[in-house]
Amino acid sequence: MEHRVLVVDDDPTVSDVVRRYLEQDGYRVRLVGDGNAALAAVDAETPDLVVLDLMLGGIDGLEVCRRLRRDRPGLPVVMLTALGEESDRVVGLEVGADDYVTKPFSPRELVLRVRSVLRRTMPPENDAPPVMLRDAGLVADTGRRIAELDGRPLTLTVREFDLLEFLLRHPARAWSRSQLLEQVWGWQFGDQSTVTVHVRRLREKIEADPAAPRRLLTVWGVGYRYEPVSHA
Repeated sequence: MEHRVLVVDDDPTVSDVVRRYLEQDGYRVRLVGDGNAALAAVDAETPDLVVLDLMLGGIDGLEVCRRLRRDRPGLPVVMLTALGEESDRVVGLEVGADDYVTKPFSPRELVLRVRSVLRRTMPPENDAPPVMLRDAGLVADTGRRIAELDGRPLTLTVREFDLLEFLLRHPARAWSRSQLLEQVWGWQFGDQSTVTVHVRRLREKIEADPAAPRRLLTVWGVGYRYEPVSHA
């Protein structure tokens, strides 16, 4: 299947390089140069993934991502940022980006990140049949990639669902942030704040009180552990 990728960047040189590499990998690419055009393009034809520059004229990338998350929560977003500070990357993740690449970047790395995120949206392979993962009122359907809590649908991003699925499959075990990066994101190395932000976002959706979590627990000096409520 030919995936559609919307690339939003106001630098024509960067956009052209990204387009060429993505097209070589089999993607159908549309380019736009500002936030307003990005939102209009998504409304006209919803892509399979958005590559979104953080620094845009008019509506910036953060606001575009906020609006996409509000209106199309399941649409994967890979953020591009020229900012090197961890706090700036964290802001992009906080508003709902599934992944990010920091400029200057290798176009091949970006293609691999796009491929990784899109692969998570595909149905499971034959050797990994879909299952219903349950813990008390929390249910994750790995086939349809939807989750609900006490009968209420949860609005999860691609990576949030990946993290929830992994933890439900491996309950009552402590995982370090580096282990979660490798197991959930497929990264051998990377910014571990990515995990921290996604854990915080996931807690906001599955915990009655995110400040005092019962399911997704911090293991001090190690990382995180999913504690089944049904075993409490």
